[in-house]
Amino acid sequence: MNTDPIADMLTRIRNANMVSHPSVEIPSSKLKVELAKLLKEEGFITDYTVKEVGKFKVLEIELKYDEKRKPVITSLKRVSKPGLRTYCKAKNLPQVLGGMGVAIVSTSKGLLTDRKARKENLGGEVLCYIY
Repeated sequence: MNTDPIADMLTRIRNANMVSHPSVEIPSSKLKVELAKLLKEEGFITDYTVKEVGKFKVLEIELKYDEKRKPVITSLKRVSKPGLRTYCKAKNLPQVLGGMGVAIVSTSKGLLTDRKARKENLGGEVLCYIY
């Protein structure tokens, strides 16, 4: 049993990126699908699909690379862990790489990027940094 599914998802994406795999398959959940949706909106991945394999659902993420086959995602960092949750108010939300990266925040209105959460004046749990 996996105790931190978000960290597992980020690690699978990180590992697939390091060996230049075109896609990666992850056990699906609503939270992971929302995270993949945000990654697609921000331009870090090409696409994602949810497939049914047997009685389980699998999230397939197509990774994005530049013209020199370098991954678009250079770093994925889990911030809030099960042993140490990290919460921030809207005014104190972190800016990743001076705005070049993205912090994913779990708010009362679902998962949002740090920019959208600041715009809507919502704080929440900072899940991860991506750049």
